[in-house]
Amino acid sequence: MEAGMVTPAPALVRFSGIQKTYDGEHLVVKNLDLDIRKGEFITLLGPSGSGKTTTLMMLAGFEVPTHGEIYLAGRPIKNMPPHKRDIGMVFQNYALFPHLTIAENIAFPLSVRKTNKADVQERVGSALRMIKMENLAHRRPGQLSGGQQQRVALARALVFNPQLVLMDEPLGALDKRLREQMQLEIKQLHETMGITVVYVTHDQSEALTMSDRIAVFNDGIVQQIDKPDALYEHPVNSFVAHFIGENNVLAGTVETVDKDYCRVALAGGGTVTARAVNVSGAGASTSLSVRPERIAIVPEGTSSDGPNRLPAKVQNTIYLGDHALAVLDVSGNAEFMVKLQPGAHDSLTHGANVSVTFRPEDCLALDPV
Repeated sequence: MEAGMVTPAPALVRFSGIQKTYDGEHLVVKNLDLDIRKGEFITLLGPSGSGKTTTLMMLAGFEVPTHGEIYLAGRPIKNMPPHKRDIGMVFQNYALFPHLTIAENIAFPLSVRKTNKADVQERVGSALRMIKMENLAHRRPGQLSGGQQQRVALARALVFNPQLVLMDEPLGALDKRLREQMQLEIKQLHETMGITVVYVTHDQSEALTMSDRIAVFNDGIVQQIDKPDALYEHPVNSFVAHFIGENNVLAGTVETVDKDYCRVALAGGGTVTARAVNVSGAGASTSLSVRPERIAIVPEGTSSDGPNRLPAKVQNTIYLGDHALAVLDVSGNAEFMVKLQPGAHDSLTHGANVSVTFRPEDCLALDPV
């Protein structure tokens, strides 16, 4: 190994050739090969029915793979019962025992493991301090807010020092402000304790905020696994581009390809230069992806030397506080969005003719939608 290179953390979890079907015909998870490194926060992201939750449940032991093997710390666990896997779980519905106090709920995993009373008391006290709820130890779950209950569920999952913690849509029942606060708290706990977290969500902004890596699922297949910024800036196909962040789509046909770039004739009129990310060659259909914040609006009659300039008509403007959105009709896309600074939308009137410009490097030629 060359000097200065960092050795990647070993895989704590390995999915090898995993398939899962419930009816013997339709695969919910298809040939999954995935390594999860020790100490990382990885999110399984995708729409409903994409296979992400089934993957988590197989790792937890609540579902058994139809084919393939799952390894935890090098040991095959496909036939190992859940309680022997040394895994903590946090669910959306908290799953707290209503008749037990907060302290008793947190102590439950230790009691099951027959931990001695002195250790239980010490660990529960430490867990309560970690979630800043020492003064609420004797309350019951019904006396707590949703955010407090979720903190208790998190403490219960961590109190026995598991090698792995699984979280299934844990913040889905919380309001926006509390959800964002809990995102930061969970991420801080992960960084402080160095635990390995596998997190499932369909909320792409949540995934971008919290994850070291994100595995984007669709139709039982991982479409792309990468760091959040790499997924956003370098999606490998149209599904990932559309699922991660806001995105504009323009349909067209590839005219020429020159190294990393291609020239595309748009179905709604006009031609643009784009990065050739996922195209098969000249004559192929493509869909172009352009992020709203990478586009400029040029008033009618203004000259521009930009390589990609298209005529547009203002459909609407939306004020969103920290930014504004202009909704335009561009080359057949009547919902083409441009992100603007607050106040920049004031000069745009409904029905006005303008132009949009964007750099070739900000326009990705991908597989057709």
